[in-house]
Amino acid sequence: MRRGNGAAATQPVPMLAQLFALIYLGCTLLPVRILGIESSCDETAAAVVEDGSRILSSIVSSQIATHAKYGGVVPELASREHLKAIVPVVRVALEQAQTSLGDLSAIAVTQGPGLAGSLLVGMTYAKALAFASRKPLIGVNHIEGHIHAVVSQNQVELPALALVVSGGHTHLYEVTEGFRYRLLGKTRDDAAGEAFDKVAKLLGFGYPGGPVIDMLAPQGDPRAVHFTASKMKGNTLDFSFSGIKTAVLRWVEAHEMDREIATRRALVDANPRPNVEEWLAVTPKATLDLLASFQKTVIEELLRRAVRSAEEIDAQTLIISGGVACNSGLRKAAEASHLPYPVLFPTFGLSTDNAAMIAAAAFPKFSRGEFADATLRADANLVLA
Repeated sequence: MRRGNGAAATQPVPMLAQLFALIYLGCTLLPVRILGIESSCDETAAAVVEDGSRILSSIVSSQIATHAKYGGVVPELASREHLKAIVPVVRVALEQAQTSLGDLSAIAVTQGPGLAGSLLVGMTYAKALAFASRKPLIGVNHIEGHIHAVVSQNQVELPALALVVSGGHTHLYEVTEGFRYRLLGKTRDDAAGEAFDKVAKLLGFGYPGGPVIDMLAPQGDPRAVHFTASKMKGNTLDFSFSGIKTAVLRWVEAHEMDREIATRRALVDANPRPNVEEWLAVTPKATLDLLASFQKTVIEELLRRAVRSAEEIDAQTLIISGGVACNSGLRKAAEASHLPYPVLFPTFGLSTDNAAMIAAAAFPKFSRGEFADATLRADANLVLA
Protein backbone atom coordinates (compact mmCIF):
# COMPACT_ATOMS: atom_id res chain seq x y z
CA MET A 1 0.00 0.00 0.00
CA ARG A 2 1.20 3.50 -0.79
CA ARG A 3 1.78 5.54 2.35
CA GLY A 4 3.85 8.52 1.30
CA ASN A 5 5.90 9.57 4.30
CA GLY A 6 4.11 6.94 6.34
CA ALA A 7 5.91 4.10 4.58
CA ALA A 8 8.09 3.49 7.63
CA ALA A 9 4.99 2.69 9.68
CA THR A 10 5.24 -1.01 8.88
CA GLN A 11 8.52 -2.79 9.40
CA PRO A 12 9.69 -5.63 7.12
CA VAL A 13 7.63 -8.62 8.21
CA PRO A 14 9.47 -11.76 9.33
CA MET A 15 8.49 -14.91 7.49
CA LEU A 16 7.12 -16.37 10.73
CA ALA A 17 4.70 -13.46 11.14
CA GLN A 18 3.45 -13.81 7.57
CA LEU A 19 2.97 -17.52 8.12
CA PHE A 20 1.04 -16.80 11.31
CA ALA A 21 -1.40 -14.56 9.46
CA LEU A 22 -1.93 -17.03 6.63
CA ILE A 23 -2.57 -19.92 9.03
CA TYR A 24 -4.91 -17.82 11.15
CA LEU A 25 -6.95 -16.62 8.19
CA GLY A 26 -7.01 -20.07 6.65
CA CYS A 27 -8.78 -21.52 9.66
CA THR A 28 -12.44 -20.61 9.15
CA LEU A 29 -13.28 -21.64 12.74
CA LEU A 30 -11.22 -18.81 14.19
CA PRO A 31 -12.59 -15.29 13.84
CA VAL A 32 -10.05 -12.48 13.59
CA ARG A 33 -10.55 -10.22 16.58
CA ILE A 34 -8.51 -7.04 16.67
CA LEU A 35 -8.27 -4.66 19.60
CA GLY A 36 -8.05 -1.07 18.34
CA ILE A 37 -6.63 1.80 20.41
CA GLU A 38 -7.11 5.46 19.41
CA SER A 39 -5.59 8.46 21.22
CA SER A 40 -4.66 10.92 18.47
CA CYS A 41 -6.31 14.00 19.97
CA ASP A 42 -8.78 14.38 22.83
CA GLU A 43 -10.67 11.08 22.80
CA THR A 44 -9.33 7.97 24.52
CA ALA A 45 -10.91 5.03 22.71
CA ALA A 46 -10.68 1.26 22.52
CA ALA A 47 -12.73 -1.25 20.54
CA VAL A 48 -12.81 -4.89 19.56
CA VAL A 49 -13.79 -5.61 15.96
CA GLU A 50 -14.25 -9.09 14.50
CA ASP A 51 -13.33 -9.92 10.91
CA GLY A 52 -12.96 -6.26 10.01
CA SER A 53 -16.61 -5.28 10.35
CA ARG A 54 -18.45 -6.75 13.33
CA ILE A 55 -18.07 -4.29 16.20
CA LEU A 56 -18.10 -6.21 19.48
CA SER A 57 -17.39 -3.14 21.61
CA SER A 58 -16.51 0.51 21.15
CA ILE A 59 -15.64 2.65 24.16
CA VAL A 60 -14.83 6.37 23.95
CA SER A 61 -13.77 8.55 26.87
CA SER A 62 -14.34 12.18 25.93
CA GLN A 63 -12.28 15.12 27.17
CA ILE A 64 -14.72 17.84 26.06
CA ALA A 65 -15.40 19.00 29.62
CA THR A 66 -11.65 19.35 30.26
CA HIS A 67 -10.94 21.47 27.20
CA ALA A 68 -14.20 23.44 26.90
CA LYS A 69 -13.10 26.10 29.38
CA TYR A 70 -10.08 26.86 27.17
CA GLY A 71 -12.05 27.02 23.93
CA GLY A 72 -10.04 24.23 22.30
CA VAL A 73 -7.79 21.26 22.93
CA VAL A 74 -4.79 21.88 25.20
CA PRO A 75 -2.17 19.27 24.16
CA GLU A 76 -0.56 18.81 27.59
CA LEU A 77 -3.92 18.34 29.29
CA ALA A 78 -4.98 15.91 26.57
CA SER A 79 -1.92 13.72 27.23
CA ARG A 80 -2.62 13.67 30.96
CA GLU A 81 -6.25 12.70 30.42
CA HIS A 82 -5.19 9.88 28.10
CA LEU A 83 -2.87 8.54 30.81
CA LYS A 84 -5.79 8.46 33.25
CA ALA A 85 -8.23 6.83 30.84
CA ILE A 86 -6.27 4.39 28.70
CA VAL A 87 -6.21 1.41 31.11
CA PRO A 88 -9.90 1.48 32.15
CA VAL A 89 -11.08 2.19 28.59
CA VAL A 90 -9.23 -0.84 27.19
CA ARG A 91 -10.43 -3.00 30.07
CA VAL A 92 -14.06 -2.08 29.51
CA ALA A 93 -13.76 -2.62 25.75
CA LEU A 94 -12.45 -6.15 26.31
CA GLU A 95 -15.11 -6.86 28.94
CA GLN A 96 -17.99 -5.68 26.75
CA ALA A 97 -16.65 -7.75 23.86
CA GLN A 98 -16.34 -10.74 26.20
CA THR A 99 -12.80 -11.09 24.91
CA SER A 100 -9.52 -11.73 26.69
CA LEU A 101 -6.09 -10.73 25.45
CA GLY A 102 -5.57 -14.37 24.55
CA ASP A 103 -8.61 -14.31 22.24
CA LEU A 104 -7.19 -11.44 20.18
CA SER A 105 -5.55 -11.91 16.80
CA ALA A 106 -3.72 -8.57 16.89
CA ILE A 107 -3.54 -5.17 18.56
CA ALA A 108 -3.90 -2.06 16.38
CA VAL A 109 -3.05 1.49 17.37
CA THR A 110 -3.18 4.92 15.80
CA GLN A 111 0.34 5.86 14.72
CA GLY A 112 -0.57 9.34 13.45
CA PRO A 113 -1.34 12.01 12.52
CA GLY A 114 -2.31 13.78 15.71
CA LEU A 115 -0.91 15.36 18.85
CA ALA A 116 2.50 13.85 19.60
CA GLY A 117 1.94 13.44 23.34
CA SER A 118 -1.51 11.94 22.89
CA LEU A 119 -0.30 9.49 20.25
CA LEU A 120 2.54 8.36 22.52
CA VAL A 121 0.13 7.31 25.27
CA GLY A 122 -1.83 5.00 23.00
CA MET A 123 1.26 3.75 21.20
CA THR A 124 3.15 2.91 24.39
CA TYR A 125 0.22 1.05 25.90
CA ALA A 126 -0.47 -0.88 22.68
CA LYS A 127 3.19 -1.93 22.48
CA ALA A 128 3.10 -3.13 26.08
CA LEU A 129 -0.05 -5.16 25.49
CA ALA A 130 1.34 -6.68 22.30
CA PHE A 131 4.57 -7.63 24.04
CA ALA A 132 2.84 -9.09 27.10
CA SER A 133 0.28 -11.06 25.09
CA ARG A 134 2.66 -11.97 22.24
CA LYS A 135 0.19 -10.64 19.72
CA PRO A 136 1.07 -8.87 16.45
CA LEU A 137 1.13 -5.06 16.55
CA ILE A 138 -0.37 -3.04 13.69
CA GLY A 139 0.13 0.71 13.20
CA VAL A 140 -2.79 2.53 11.57
CA ASN A 141 -3.06 5.94 9.95
CA HIS A 142 -5.86 7.89 11.67
CA ILE A 143 -7.18 9.22 8.34
CA GLU A 144 -7.35 5.71 6.90
CA GLY A 145 -9.34 4.79 9.98
CA HIS A 146 -11.96 7.40 9.09
CA ILE A 147 -12.25 5.90 5.61
CA HIS A 148 -12.71 2.41 7.05
CA ALA A 149 -15.43 3.72 9.36
CA VAL A 150 -17.51 3.68 6.17
CA VAL A 151 -15.87 0.85 4.22
CA SER A 152 -16.18 -1.63 7.08
CA GLN A 153 -19.94 -1.14 7.40
CA ASN A 154 -20.97 -0.77 3.74
CA GLN A 155 -20.57 -2.32 0.32
CA VAL A 156 -18.24 0.15 -1.38
CA GLU A 157 -17.60 -0.06 -5.09
CA LEU A 158 -14.14 1.11 -6.12
CA PRO A 159 -12.66 3.39 -7.23
CA ALA A 160 -14.13 5.66 -4.58
CA LEU A 161 -13.63 9.29 -3.67
CA ALA A 162 -13.14 9.82 0.06
CA LEU A 163 -13.73 13.22 1.65
CA VAL A 164 -12.29 13.11 5.16
CA VAL A 165 -13.43 16.23 6.97
CA SER A 166 -12.99 16.94 10.67
CA GLY A 167 -11.50 19.41 13.12
CA GLY A 168 -8.00 18.50 12.01
CA HIS A 169 -8.41 17.27 8.45
CA THR A 170 -10.04 18.21 5.18
CA HIS A 171 -8.66 15.88 2.52
CA LEU A 172 -9.80 14.32 -0.75
CA TYR A 173 -8.46 10.85 -1.62
CA GLU A 174 -8.89 8.47 -4.48
CA VAL A 175 -9.37 4.96 -3.06
CA THR A 176 -8.52 2.06 -5.37
CA GLU A 177 -8.28 -1.73 -5.11
CA GLY A 178 -6.18 -3.00 -2.24
CA PHE A 179 -6.89 0.23 -0.35
CA ARG A 180 -4.34 2.29 -2.18
CA TYR A 181 -4.71 6.03 -1.88
CA ARG A 182 -3.93 9.09 -3.94
CA LEU A 183 -4.24 12.57 -2.44
CA LEU A 184 -6.28 14.84 -4.73
CA GLY A 185 -6.82 17.92 -2.55
CA LYS A 186 -6.45 19.22 0.99
CA THR A 187 -6.95 22.36 3.03
CA ARG A 188 -4.18 24.93 2.86
CA ASP A 189 -5.07 26.47 6.22
CA ASP A 190 -7.91 25.66 8.62
CA ALA A 191 -9.73 22.36 8.44
CA ALA A 192 -13.49 22.69 7.96
CA GLY A 193 -14.28 21.48 11.48
CA GLU A 194 -11.73 23.90 12.88
CA ALA A 195 -13.44 26.75 11.02
CA PHE A 196 -16.79 25.75 12.55
CA ASP A 197 -15.31 25.71 16.05
CA LYS A 198 -13.46 29.02 15.66
CA VAL A 199 -16.52 30.82 14.32
CA ALA A 200 -18.63 29.41 17.14
CA LYS A 201 -16.07 30.51 19.72
CA LEU A 202 -15.93 34.01 18.19
CA LEU A 203 -19.72 34.29 18.50
CA GLY A 204 -19.82 33.06 22.10
CA PHE A 205 -21.21 29.56 21.50
CA GLY A 206 -18.44 27.74 23.37
CA TYR A 207 -16.47 24.62 22.43
CA PRO A 208 -17.02 22.43 20.52
CA GLY A 209 -19.05 24.82 18.41
CA GLY A 210 -19.69 22.84 15.24
CA PRO A 211 -22.70 20.95 16.67
CA VAL A 212 -24.20 24.23 17.96
CA ILE A 213 -23.95 25.89 14.54
CA ASP A 214 -25.55 22.82 12.97
CA MET A 215 -28.34 22.98 15.56
CA LEU A 216 -29.12 26.66 14.97
CA ALA A 217 -28.45 27.02 11.21
CA PRO A 218 -31.92 25.70 10.22
CA GLN A 219 -33.42 28.64 12.12
CA GLY A 220 -31.73 31.21 9.86
CA ASP A 221 -31.81 32.28 6.20
CA PRO A 222 -28.81 30.72 4.39
CA ARG A 223 -29.00 33.39 1.67
CA ALA A 224 -28.98 36.39 3.99
CA VAL A 225 -25.20 36.87 4.21
CA HIS A 226 -23.06 36.57 1.11
CA PHE A 227 -19.66 34.87 1.45
CA THR A 228 -17.26 34.76 -1.47
CA ALA A 229 -16.24 31.25 -2.50
CA SER A 230 -12.51 30.59 -2.24
CA LYS A 231 -10.58 30.51 -5.52
CA MET A 232 -7.45 28.42 -5.39
CA LYS A 233 -4.36 28.94 -7.51
CA GLY A 234 -2.46 25.81 -8.45
CA ASN A 235 -4.46 22.79 -7.36
CA THR A 236 -8.08 23.93 -7.65
CA LEU A 237 -9.21 20.91 -5.61
CA ASP A 238 -7.53 22.32 -2.50
CA PHE A 239 -9.61 24.02 0.20
CA SER A 240 -9.22 27.22 2.18
CA PHE A 241 -11.44 28.27 5.08
CA SER A 242 -9.41 31.12 6.56
CA GLY A 243 -11.13 33.63 4.29
CA ILE A 244 -14.67 32.82 5.40
CA LYS A 245 -13.52 32.80 9.03
CA THR A 246 -12.11 36.31 8.57
CA ALA A 247 -15.31 37.42 6.81
CA VAL A 248 -17.34 36.36 9.85
CA LEU A 249 -14.99 38.35 12.08
CA ARG A 250 -15.48 41.46 9.93
CA TRP A 251 -19.27 40.96 10.02
CA VAL A 252 -19.18 40.74 13.83
CA GLU A 253 -17.08 43.89 14.11
CA ALA A 254 -19.43 45.79 11.79
CA HIS A 255 -22.52 44.82 13.79
CA GLU A 256 -21.22 45.69 17.30
CA MET A 257 -22.12 42.35 18.85
CA ASP A 258 -20.09 42.56 22.07
CA ARG A 259 -23.08 42.58 24.43
CA GLU A 260 -24.84 39.76 22.57
CA ILE A 261 -21.71 37.61 22.60
CA ALA A 262 -21.13 38.30 26.29
CA THR A 263 -24.68 37.13 27.03
CA ARG A 264 -24.07 33.81 25.29
CA ARG A 265 -20.75 33.31 27.06
CA ALA A 266 -22.49 33.87 30.39
CA LEU A 267 -25.05 31.23 29.39
CA VAL A 268 -22.28 28.72 28.63
CA ASP A 269 -20.58 29.50 31.95
CA ALA A 270 -23.82 28.74 33.78
CA ASN A 271 -24.80 25.77 31.61
CA PRO A 272 -22.13 24.14 29.40
CA ARG A 273 -24.76 22.33 27.29
CA PRO A 274 -27.68 24.68 26.51
CA ASN A 275 -30.57 23.27 24.50
CA VAL A 276 -31.86 24.83 21.31
CA GLU A 277 -34.52 26.91 23.09
CA GLU A 278 -31.94 28.40 25.43
CA TRP A 279 -29.65 29.26 22.51
CA LEU A 280 -32.50 30.86 20.55
CA ALA A 281 -33.37 33.03 23.54
CA VAL A 282 -29.95 34.73 23.31
CA THR A 283 -29.42 34.63 19.53
CA PRO A 284 -31.12 37.29 17.36
CA LYS A 285 -32.40 36.53 13.86
CA ALA A 286 -29.49 38.34 12.21
CA THR A 287 -27.00 36.03 13.94
CA LEU A 288 -29.04 32.97 13.00
CA ASP A 289 -28.89 34.16 9.39
CA LEU A 290 -25.11 34.51 9.71
CA LEU A 291 -24.79 30.95 11.02
CA ALA A 292 -27.01 29.55 8.28
CA SER A 293 -25.09 31.39 5.57
CA PHE A 294 -21.74 30.31 6.98
CA GLN A 295 -22.73 26.65 7.17
CA LYS A 296 -24.24 26.70 3.68
CA THR A 297 -21.05 28.18 2.20
CA VAL A 298 -18.75 25.65 3.89
CA ILE A 299 -20.94 22.75 2.77
CA GLU A 300 -21.00 24.03 -0.80
CA GLU A 301 -17.19 24.31 -0.79
CA LEU A 302 -16.86 20.74 0.45
CA LEU A 303 -19.33 19.17 -1.94
CA ARG A 304 -18.27 21.16 -5.00
CA ARG A 305 -14.70 19.92 -4.77
CA ALA A 306 -15.73 16.40 -3.78
CA VAL A 307 -18.03 16.08 -6.79
CA ARG A 308 -15.40 17.48 -9.16
CA SER A 309 -12.84 15.04 -7.80
CA ALA A 310 -15.26 12.13 -8.14
CA GLU A 311 -15.91 13.05 -11.77
CA GLU A 312 -12.19 13.24 -12.54
CA ILE A 313 -11.49 9.71 -11.29
CA ASP A 314 -14.82 8.24 -12.45
CA ALA A 315 -15.64 7.29 -8.86
CA GLN A 316 -18.28 4.66 -8.24
CA THR A 317 -18.82 5.75 -4.63
CA LEU A 318 -18.44 8.95 -2.62
CA ILE A 319 -17.36 8.44 0.99
CA ILE A 320 -17.78 11.32 3.44
CA SER A 321 -16.24 10.65 6.84
CA GLY A 322 -14.76 12.39 9.88
CA GLY A 323 -16.35 14.45 12.63
CA VAL A 324 -17.99 16.95 10.25
CA ALA A 325 -19.82 13.99 8.67
CA CYS A 326 -22.16 14.33 11.68
CA ASN A 327 -23.33 17.68 10.32
CA SER A 328 -27.00 17.32 9.37
CA GLY A 329 -26.75 20.11 6.80
CA LEU A 330 -23.95 18.30 4.99
CA ARG A 331 -25.89 15.03 4.97
CA LYS A 332 -29.03 16.71 3.64
CA ALA A 333 -27.11 18.61 0.95
CA ALA A 334 -25.39 15.42 -0.22
CA GLU A 335 -28.74 13.63 -0.43
CA ALA A 336 -30.33 16.55 -2.28
CA SER A 337 -27.53 16.52 -4.87
CA HIS A 338 -28.93 13.30 -6.42
CA LEU A 339 -25.49 12.21 -7.56
CA PRO A 340 -25.24 9.24 -9.97
CA TYR A 341 -23.35 7.12 -7.40
CA PRO A 342 -23.93 6.24 -3.74
CA VAL A 343 -22.89 8.80 -1.11
CA LEU A 344 -21.99 6.93 2.05
CA PHE A 345 -21.60 8.39 5.55
CA PRO A 346 -20.51 6.58 8.72
CA THR A 347 -22.95 6.17 11.56
CA PHE A 348 -22.80 9.04 14.03
CA GLY A 349 -20.86 6.91 16.50
CA LEU A 350 -18.22 6.13 13.88
CA SER A 351 -17.96 9.70 12.54
CA THR A 352 -16.05 11.22 15.44
CA ASP A 353 -12.77 9.73 16.67
CA ASN A 354 -13.17 6.13 17.79
CA ALA A 355 -11.17 2.93 17.95
CA ALA A 356 -13.53 0.69 15.99
CA MET A 357 -12.39 2.41 12.80
CA ILE A 358 -8.74 1.77 13.77
CA ALA A 359 -9.38 -1.93 14.33
CA ALA A 360 -11.33 -2.13 11.05
CA ALA A 361 -8.54 -0.44 9.10
CA ALA A 362 -6.07 -2.91 10.62
CA PHE A 363 -7.92 -5.96 9.26
CA PRO A 364 -6.60 -5.73 5.66
CA LYS A 365 -3.10 -5.19 7.06
CA PHE A 366 -3.51 -8.29 9.23
CA SER A 367 -4.61 -10.24 6.15
CA ARG A 368 -1.43 -9.19 4.36
CA GLY A 369 0.79 -9.84 7.37
CA GLU A 370 1.77 -6.16 7.67
CA PHE A 371 2.89 -6.12 11.27
CA ALA A 372 5.01 -3.58 13.12
CA ASP A 373 7.63 -4.17 15.78
CA ALA A 374 8.95 -2.36 18.83
CA THR A 375 10.56 0.34 16.67
CA LEU A 376 7.14 1.67 15.60
CA ARG A 377 7.05 5.38 16.39
CA ALA A 378 4.25 7.88 16.80
CA ASP A 379 4.24 10.34 13.90
CA ALA A 380 2.30 13.55 14.48
CA ASN A 381 2.55 14.44 10.76
CA LEU A 382 1.97 10.99 9.24
CA VAL A 383 0.53 11.19 5.72
CA LEU A 384 -1.69 8.65 4.01
CA ALA A 385 -0.58 9.42 0.46
